[in-house]
Amino acid sequence: MNGGPVASPAADPVIIGAGSTRFGMFTEVPLRELAVAAADRALDESGLSPEEVGLVVFGNAAGGLLTGQEMIRGQVSLGGSRLAGRPLINVENACASSSSALHLACLAVRSGQVGAAVAVGAEKMTGPDRTLASRVLATGLDVALDPRAAEAAGSRPVFMEIYAEQARVYLERTEATPRDLAAVTAKAIRNGSRNPRAQVGSPLSVDEVLAARTIVPPLTRPMCSSIGDGAAAIVVCAPGMAARRGLAGVRVRASVAGSGSGDDAGDLVERTAAEAYARSGTGPEGLDVVEVHDAAAPAELIACEQLGLARPGDAVALLRDGRTDLGGTCPVNPSGGLLARGHPIGATGLAQIVELVDQLRGRAGPRQVDHARIGLAHNVGGHLGPGPASCVITILAAG
Repeated sequence: MNGGPVASPAADPVIIGAGSTRFGMFTEVPLRELAVAAADRALDESGLSPEEVGLVVFGNAAGGLLTGQEMIRGQVSLGGSRLAGRPLINVENACASSSSALHLACLAVRSGQVGAAVAVGAEKMTGPDRTLASRVLATGLDVALDPRAAEAAGSRPVFMEIYAEQARVYLERTEATPRDLAAVTAKAIRNGSRNPRAQVGSPLSVDEVLAARTIVPPLTRPMCSSIGDGAAAIVVCAPGMAARRGLAGVRVRASVAGSGSGDDAGDLVERTAAEAYARSGTGPEGLDVVEVHDAAAPAELIACEQLGLARPGDAVALLRDGRTDLGGTCPVNPSGGLLARGHPIGATGLAQIVELVDQLRGRAGPRQVDHARIGLAHNVGGHLGPGPASCVITILAAG
């Protein structure tokens, strides 16, 4: 079976199904239970039969190290789902694993090889050994050449050390202060308190964020995303298939994957975003809602500038003026982002997409962005040289 009618080459794939579990620390819940729940919810919403799915792409970043399951993670994780036995490819691409899975699913539909494809992202990061996740995250560096990877042991937060250094540099070159980092965090948690899938739901004031335990200066605990468990899934199909079934989906206007080389200028996000804008015909000024990879509080400000939402050094003005809050001109992370939703790394990219689909369909409830028509997701992973090792930018438009 090839998954039903195929797409015209280069036609925008249409998202017709989205599903996600709640994110949290579910120590006793196995990865397969999370993956099956998200995949089946997305398939149910799409109305497709399993036989109409021509390809499943399973994104998982660290299952081999965290659970011991290598090589056939998707086949094992989805063995109890209705997608069991469908053609499946496993993808591992650091924290951008599941956005990369969606990228490949969209390529398959755009090429005309399949009529419908499913991307699934899942990660299980909690367990009896509380230090394991920190050690695993350090493998997102060059373990042969980066001394921080070799030195990582126990619960040392290697990536938070990287983000803290980025924060210090950003504070030095802009007018931003630690209080602005706390304001980013308070906004994220406030949004997350309105998201039933978010891991962190109790609002904090700016002063409470600043007064919390310091992880690596200037980052306090709430300024750092939490590990967790969770899964998300997206069904994409050819526009003709969606039209014939009367399905009003969300169009994937652009999905662009980029990779750092280790010796480049560190402008991976800017380059990837520029290509996504060119392919979609939409610039940063046309965005209504944005989900960025805020693994730590400074990342939101830095990403806003890299994505062209603000000029260098000016993202703090967006924050202070309320333009990135709900009700602002371009809300950023209405889901709560990684800071509040949590960061089960292999599921994060598709969780962003699920949120944007909800926003563009007008079903985000108390966190709904008014008149949302175009959204962007920014998902990065790993660290290589001066910047991330991987980056996927996805631009969606309401159907």
